[in-house]
Amino acid sequence: MPKVRCDLHIHTALSPCAAPEMTPKNIVNMATLAGASVIAITDHNSVRNVWAVTAAAGNKLVVIPGMEVWTREDVHLLCLFPHLMAAETFGRKVYAALPNRRGDADLFGQQYLFDSENKIIGWEERLLLSPVELSIDDACKEVTLLGGVVIPAHVDRTYSVVTQLGFIPPHLPIGLVEVSRRGKQPEKVRAYPYVTNSDAHSLAALAGSIPWELEVAVSTIEGVIEALRLKIKQR
Repeated sequence: MPKVRCDLHIHTALSPCAAPEMTPKNIVNMATLAGASVIAITDHNSVRNVWAVTAAAGNKLVVIPGMEVWTREDVHLLCLFPHLMAAETFGRKVYAALPNRRGDADLFGQQYLFDSENKIIGWEERLLLSPVELSIDDACKEVTLLGGVVIPAHVDRTYSVVTQLGFIPPHLPIGLVEVSRRGKQPEKVRAYPYVTNSDAHSLAALAGSIPWELEVAVSTIEGVIEALRLKIKQR
């Protein structure tokens, strides 16, 4: 089977902790230079810039619709979807679960919305950098029902399933974890295969990333999701 080179954890400037330079075209160009053929856009608690990056990518890259959801337990999860409609459905559920708190650009950073030409078309007014009223169980259930996959983010760092819960509940549909590029897989999740993404919040971080290889039947969004699902089942 053919192999694709993946970076499945990238933030746009919609995430308030990301640099303003993280625009659709900049991300596409830098990811291409870094050698990726598949990327996922995974802003905190939102999918509102996914369409713009997808449009900016054209035929250069496969763009997986995604989100880094921040659950009630203070756990960060990468949620990856087979198509934009599924991601937007989950996005609406997460948005409804966000605390009713306005973002403060001076304190947290601006939350930019772009079109595919890097033009700022608006701002997200509600603060995205916050846990939502959605449990890890409910998040996994919703993503799975929508045909997506869940990967616990940066299990070697804070706001991970390891630091917050101490383990991965065995009933959850999780068979793959993410370890930071220079991190070490924690002993508590040693039994799980892992992937290493950039978690890029800046172009420099994206430029320094090393995409990982994934065997796929077909190099499409659906093909990548199915390949990830197979890796999870093989655990």
